[in-house]
Amino acid sequence: MKVLLLGSNGQLGWELQRTCPEHVFLTTCDFPKVDFGSTDSITQCINTTQPDCIINAAAYTAVDKAEQDKDLAYRINHQAVLEIAELCQNNKITLVHISTDFIFNGQNFKPYKPDDSPDPKSIYGKSKLEGEQTVRRILKDRALIIRTAWLYSSHGNNFVKTMLNLMKEKPGLNVIDEQIGTPTWAYGLAQTIWTALDKKIHGTFHWTDAGIASWYDFAVAIQEEGLQTGLLDKSIPVNPVPGHQYPTPAKRPMYSVLDKTSFWQALEITPIHWRVQLRSMLKELEP
Repeated sequence: MKVLLLGSNGQLGWELQRTCPEHVFLTTCDFPKVDFGSTDSITQCINTTQPDCIINAAAYTAVDKAEQDKDLAYRINHQAVLEIAELCQNNKITLVHISTDFIFNGQNFKPYKPDDSPDPKSIYGKSKLEGEQTVRRILKDRALIIRTAWLYSSHGNNFVKTMLNLMKEKPGLNVIDEQIGTPTWAYGLAQTIWTALDKKIHGTFHWTDAGIASWYDFAVAIQEEGLQTGLLDKSIPVNPVPGHQYPTPAKRPMYSVLDKTSFWQALEITPIHWRVQLRSMLKELEP
């Protein structure tokens, strides 16, 4: 199977490369090799590669910056996705497209199912929703859309690595406890994508690790596991605080737990709790 990975420089892109099965011939592409703001660049990349499948892990993900940078966010998260989907349709290419919990308003207060009504509150969420709606309209049964959330990895910048650095430098931390979701190790998501391709699964699904947490819970766990693994040598106070103490330009969903049941069943797997996955990832950071 010939697979083209778009967005290979990000956390998920990096994990997809290191988990790539032997039977897959993987070609990677990211900026500046491909310019997602250019139709010609996208077309040339796909036509040159001639893949059987495209995994689109590329996205404009600067959530707050997107509020002022609306045109670029829509260009990458919607228009580029439309062009990719049309090329897939014209060339009979399967598409795996990565989306986000930000397409929901965060007011459900029970895990969101894949067919729950979207209602994004940020430019980032709105642009990602239009992207996935375009994929469904153009490709129908030739696409797999996976919504995920709270992604982290030993590669790149993320909440886990930021917390570890701050815990080494600061006498104490305040972390928001009102936003509820589920941390997701990108390594596990990458493995899931390869399994879904092998099983030829199509449709819209959700993927995070199992369980729920607030950002505060996540930070407390990072410190506890960091102390256990020797990544941290001292404990500092981690205090829960309400979100209004740290206002941001973009509205974030207060509750964005995703219901993964249908995907777990389709994949025939046993889910792994987020804390177990966090522990596994932190071992990769050990000196």
